[in-house]
Amino acid sequence: MPGVSDPGYRVVALAVERGFTVVPIPGAVAFATALAASGLPTDAFRFNGFLPAKSGQRKEALESVRASTVTEIFYEAPHRLVAALSDVVAALGAERPVVVARELTKIHEEFVRGGAEEVLRQFESRPGEVKGEITLLIGKGSAPVVAKVNARERLAQIMREQKLDEKAALKVLAREMGVSKSEVYREVQRARR
Repeated sequence: MPGVSDPGYRVVALAVERGFTVVPIPGAVAFATALAASGLPTDAFRFNGFLPAKSGQRKEALESVRASTVTEIFYEAPHRLVAALSDVVAALGAERPVVVARELTKIHEEFVRGGAEEVLRQFESRPGEVKGEITLLIGKGSAPVVAKVNARERLAQIMREQKLDEKAALKVLAREMGVSKSEVYREVQRARR
């Protein structure tokens, strides 16, 4: 281990290809260690591997998690960390919760937590000092505020216009609003009372 987003998968693939038995031995994997100590929600998360090296592609990847309802986890290279954090600020906003976990389980272990812009400023003030393995965790996006009456009315409208049952319409509405289906269901139920 770790073997996740790591060159170790090549060894495993080669061993399997050659007929060797591969038995995993649990061990530290940076993203799980970082998540556990991040202070961000751990109930739901997504590990995404490394962010793209090019800024345009990186911003696109970050924009795709703007409305995410889970903690998003990426690996990042030390020489790209400041640029990646700048792109987080640009794509997700200055206040988006971010944690940079560096050199986990090693002597120079470090966790830097805060809003994206605050964390960016901390690393900008240390040019050339940041080395080692880096895990970048991005907190959940803030769900759009849903007015109870609007959710109920919009659900009815979707059911009418698209000729869907309530379950299918809830799915459509959740996707529209960028929240979970169960969250929309709770709002509709509250509005009905």
